[in-house]
Amino acid sequence: MRGLVVKNTGSSYQVKTTEGNLIEAKLKGNFRLKEIQSTNPVAVGDWVVIEENSEGAAFIYEIEDRKNYIIRRSSNLSKQSHIIASNMNQAFLIATVNYPVTTPTFIDRFLATTEAYQIPAFIFFNKTDRYSDSDREYMNALVNLYETIGYPCYTISVKKDTDLSFITTLLKDKVTLFSGHSGVGKSTLINRLVPKAQQKTQEISEYHNKGMHTTTFSEMIPFPGGGYIIDTPGIKGFGLFDMEGVEISHYFPEIFQFSHQCKFNNCMHRKEPGCAVIKALHDHYISESRYRSYINMLEDKNENKYREAF
Repeated sequence: MRGLVVKNTGSSYQVKTTEGNLIEAKLKGNFRLKEIQSTNPVAVGDWVVIEENSEGAAFIYEIEDRKNYIIRRSSNLSKQSHIIASNMNQAFLIATVNYPVTTPTFIDRFLATTEAYQIPAFIFFNKTDRYSDSDREYMNALVNLYETIGYPCYTISVKKDTDLSFITTLLKDKVTLFSGHSGVGKSTLINRLVPKAQQKTQEISEYHNKGMHTTTFSEMIPFPGGGYIIDTPGIKGFGLFDMEGVEISHYFPEIFQFSHQCKFNNCMHRKEPGCAVIKALHDHYISESRYRSYINMLEDKNENKYREAF
């Protein structure tokens, strides 16, 4: 029996069969014997084959090849990865310049991760109704930066905007990952788009200006216009996994563009002579914040501060 994994509950998985039935299934034992480097060998978005035993219990015994996935280091085991979701058409990053703060470093790591797995990314800056003039000025600068690079950006207030139909158009017939820090409004946005979803929401801590954890496990929510939204737990950051240092520049489009003009093919764009990236940085074709994020990722040997989930 073939089905789509629509929810991870920790100890088991909800699988929606091709006939439309929801079945609770567990991993067949031999999955744990294989050399699987992920803490969750089955992820939301996977197509799997399940079988039921004589007692009516269902087990997953085959995972079909993934067309893509987003992965990060496990929050518990630094040598293992955690697959956030698989088989997506696109990824939405819900960000806030305040209440709580989403840093450019986090945005850049998210974008580098989507670039690595060839997933189109969109950025939504939420809570515009709460921003001061300086917050708005900063947000507009970020929008200008990322749109110049090629990432579509939108400024929204999920609680105040009366018309979010343009998002409905973007979601139609697509499998879309929703990601971002806890407290940025992912669940509130999902509830606006899919009222029947009834995702739990919680106000941010005003004292710490950080979101509090509400979503525990990733879940696929059917979208009324066709397709799915993948809701994910709030994430503090994306630590690198299985990326060689020389590859990281490939996931920054504007850096990769200039890297072809470097004197050396293996240029790391730091202090090498004849580095076209450094020249482009000095000539303001590459932003300082993006370059700092690149260097930060390059030097990030200890990823603890980026890989925990709320």
